[in-house]
Amino acid sequence: MKEVIINNDNEKSNIAILENGKVVEQYQEFYDNRTVEGNIYIGKVVSVLPGMQAAFVDIGEEKNAFLHVKDVLPKASNITGNKNEKLSQNDIKKYVKVGMPIIVQIKKDKIETKGARVSTNLNIPGKYMALIPNSDFITVSSKIEDKSEIDRLKSIINSYKNSNYGYVLRTAASGKSEKCLSDEINLLTEIYKDISNKSEKIMKEGKYPAKIYEIGGILNKILLGVIDDTEKIVVNNKEIYDFILNDYPEAEKILELKKDDDVFSEDVKNQIEKLQNRKIWLNCGGFITIDRTEALTAIDVNTGKFTGCDTLEKTVLKVNEEASIEIAKQLRARDIGGIVIIDYIDMEEKESEDRITEVLQRELKKDRAKTQVVGFTPLHLLEMTRKHLYSN
Repeated sequence: MKEVIINNDNEKSNIAILENGKVVEQYQEFYDNRTVEGNIYIGKVVSVLPGMQAAFVDIGEEKNAFLHVKDVLPKASNITGNKNEKLSQNDIKKYVKVGMPIIVQIKKDKIETKGARVSTNLNIPGKYMALIPNSDFITVSSKIEDKSEIDRLKSIINSYKNSNYGYVLRTAASGKSEKCLSDEINLLTEIYKDISNKSEKIMKEGKYPAKIYEIGGILNKILLGVIDDTEKIVVNNKEIYDFILNDYPEAEKILELKKDDDVFSEDVKNQIEKLQNRKIWLNCGGFITIDRTEALTAIDVNTGKFTGCDTLEKTVLKVNEEASIEIAKQLRARDIGGIVIIDYIDMEEKESEDRITEVLQRELKKDRAKTQVVGFTPLHLLEMTRKHLYSN
């Protein structure tokens, strides 16, 4: 059973997603520092830096946003983006000039030391897909593995798509009817047309920078991703209750208001509190430590109190397997994004490393976020990436 619990206080909203009573994802959004990720603006280019192949754009926020040339170029592929493009062959000055208006979307939220990172490649999100203007790709979530279902989905989208739009189908699209998917195509098309009309008007009036589309904060992004398979939503704030009822009328039967109550049980609070710990104990007696930096997240695996199996290799494999299961849970629950380096206990046999990679990949399939396990490096560190779902 999947539940979404929204506990609101005077400073923030605490949001927890539970599966069978266990917290699998949790987020916080402070009212004085709401996420802007996903919002679309008409900005004004304030500086161009050829040496960095980048520009800074005034979007009306406290700090100017950063725009790199790879986020200006049309995507060469909706799977690899522009990763394989030789960016040195593209001059940022060909695309932007100081003072010009430019439509951009926040792809990475601001932090204390940096402004937001933006892209001119827009993405209009829905429950089952995202619309990509000025593109012609149809990409299906890698978590949908049934080839016949992939073919069915692509066939439906091809029947209704506009040649100027691309689509990225979410895992939630699997099994959905033609009408359900076509309705969402129409909805997203209308949203984008509204964005285009607003931008044209603002451009003519010269009233930029200006926000022209707002994603609705973390809560709306979460509901877009999970509403379809959620069985219960509990909230303690009437305003949020009304927002959900208005934007997601299909949630009426599963939505419950407990006004002015703390809707987090002691068990949920304890689970969330443990997610702040650096050290996490495993059932076998071993433990992992998680250290997050701006560049990457480092996870270390230790035997701890575990006394062992028949052989050293079996002992190590036991701890590493259990650690892999816990690591996948922690990455999801903490919404850790970017590069992740895992320092497992050293294994002598290549088969053991292969086994650990297999276990980790299996557990990561439960995660809604896009993940990639690169594998073990020559130093026997496991390298992987995870795309965070929402800014915390």
